[in-house]
Amino acid sequence: MSDTWKPRTTAVHAGTRRSQYGEMSEAIFLTQGFVYDSAEAAEARFVSAGEDEYIYARYGNPTVRMFEDRIAAIEGAEDGFATASGMAAVSGALSAILRAGDHVVAARALFGSCLYILEEVLTRYGVEVTFVDGTDLDQWRDAIRPGTRAVFFESVSNPTLEVIDIAAVSDLAHAAGALVVVDNVFASPVFSDAAAQGADLIIYSATKHIDGQGRTLGGVILGTKELIRKVVEPYMKHTGGAMSPFTAWVMLKGLETMDLRVRAQAANAQQVAEAVQHHPALSLVRYPGLAAHPQYDLARAQMGSGGTVLSLDLKGGQPAAFRFLNALKIAQISNNLGDAKTIVTHPATTTHQRLSEEQRARLGITPGLVRISMGIENAEDLLADITGALDAAG
Repeated sequence: MSDTWKPRTTAVHAGTRRSQYGEMSEAIFLTQGFVYDSAEAAEARFVSAGEDEYIYARYGNPTVRMFEDRIAAIEGAEDGFATASGMAAVSGALSAILRAGDHVVAARALFGSCLYILEEVLTRYGVEVTFVDGTDLDQWRDAIRPGTRAVFFESVSNPTLEVIDIAAVSDLAHAAGALVVVDNVFASPVFSDAAAQGADLIIYSATKHIDGQGRTLGGVILGTKELIRKVVEPYMKHTGGAMSPFTAWVMLKGLETMDLRVRAQAANAQQVAEAVQHHPALSLVRYPGLAAHPQYDLARAQMGSGGTVLSLDLKGGQPAAFRFLNALKIAQISNNLGDAKTIVTHPATTTHQRLSEEQRARLGITPGLVRISMGIENAEDLLADITGALDAAG
């Protein structure tokens, strides 16, 4: 890899390892174990495996390592550990760095499964969790205290699209000696500079923009070599959350087109958000790329884009939201995001259904809220589909 490569070139070539056959496409090392030349060689490898030496697929694999190296290079991180899913990355990263008695400060606007990890799992093992309004730096300042071990937040919240200032929160956390763990899914690696902005561990659900074609689950934790190999890897390899070699190969193929796909998706999101923001069926359009968004300036500075997802709040509540979803012809009703296909989701009855009505109201997840993950289809076709459905809903 060259230090002068631009991100799109890095996404195609970084981390490539070729076998003796000189294959063009990365090889899939579909094996769970590895053979040693002698008993002494096996002993030596278990004592200390060298670069490109492998023991067991749960610990590492050449195809998986290619993916880890490539996504780390794109992100500007020193290293990465690939996981079986995005939530394996979230739970693994937090569990690896925390123990009973530790204190975590987290943004309250989070994906439902992330909330479950913080509210139900970590507290079960003696970790104290304080939730704050992620956009309010004073709340972060008041909640972070000497002895706080970590802060956790989504850089862009799901599904209300609040943008959190990574650099500012990182400064507050680091002043107290806390680690900064960022779920960066909505920003995507294409619009991310989280490592330079202060994040210690950066998490992606690779299922989203990295695969981006609805094929497989995966995740990755990125950070310094010290954190990844001495803290994250020991926990992950013993608890079994590693990525499979075949999944890693799919993710490598996804990385080759990620920049092209994500930029097209973001352009579609910007065009649709601008076009529908004054539609009479809507009470609010949430998109960080709109000047009316509360964190518009921060989004431009932090990501350089509004991202690939927008949320529409329909005036007629859940009945109107359901009429809108059912009237769509191109956009598909599902609960994924970051896909080449446009996907619509009703968070209150799906991804955030486990939350109480009071919790959803506090987070801004209204009965009329619909999340739209924009795909790469023609923008005019998408706009006609969405405006037609809004007309039907109203």
